[in-house]
Amino acid sequence: MATKLYVGGIPYSTNADALKAAFSQAGEVSSSTIITDKMTGRSRGFGFVEMANDADAQKAIELWHGKDFEGRTLTVNEARPLADRPMR
Repeated sequence: MATKLYVGGIPYSTNADALKAAFSQAGEVSSSTIITDKMTGRSRGFGFVEMANDADAQKAIELWHGKDFEGRTLTVNEARPLADRPMR
């Protein structure tokens, strides 16, 4: 089953293909998305990577969490459903 990872701290110049290529070092990547601002179209500095299985997802977390990627430190963890987040 695919596991979706949250990736924070992505450089604003990075595109989804570069993110997918980086995470493919840990295993098979099903998809990668960088979240953009609706008004400007500019990257918001975070995104999601979907790994093909749990083992590859864990390997990606170990490989990239706290590590430098194009000059910025990434935060990588398993994405949580919207309902699990605390109210603001």
